[in-house]
Amino acid sequence: MQIKSKIMDKDSIERALRRMAHEIVEQNKGLEDLYLVGIRTRGVPVAKRLSNFLYEIGGKEIGVGILDITLYRDDLTTIAHQPVIKSTEIDFALEKTNVILCDDVLFTGRTVRAAIDALLDYGRPNTIQLCVLIDRGHRELPIKANYVGKNVPTSKEEEIEVAFTETDGEESVHIIKL
Repeated sequence: MQIKSKIMDKDSIERALRRMAHEIVEQNKGLEDLYLVGIRTRGVPVAKRLSNFLYEIGGKEIGVGILDITLYRDDLTTIAHQPVIKSTEIDFALEKTNVILCDDVLFTGRTVRAAIDALLDYGRPNTIQLCVLIDRGHRELPIKANYVGKNVPTSKEEEIEVAFTETDGEESVHIIKL
């Protein structure tokens, strides 16, 4: 694997997340009954940062949950013999809320499908919206993000690698040639 190109740095990631926060406020006509849920691992920093930007914009604390989808994946047997299951942390009731699922990259749509299945085991929100930093195309399921930081057309021989300070010690988005 080799880095083909760097498509986002710290500043461009921040700009994209800040813009998406404004779009979230506009689309939801405010911040009432709104919660963010980050899909482990890199969806969590997306959700937490969006929460901070939403607070700056609307002056209201937005609850952030963390969702582990390991047991909901349709490729569980191919990713590891003994998959590591981490905790899901949703400290709010989902009924009568609007949940924004957050992730770093939208690719086939299978991760989002698993996340929706997992989320619905915790309750039934009014709406589930999707927010991703990168949409790279190649959908296998009919899933579309409501909020996208950047659309990046890729080939199937490429991967998108997102790094956040919280998870990786740096800030970047690269296209990787497989």
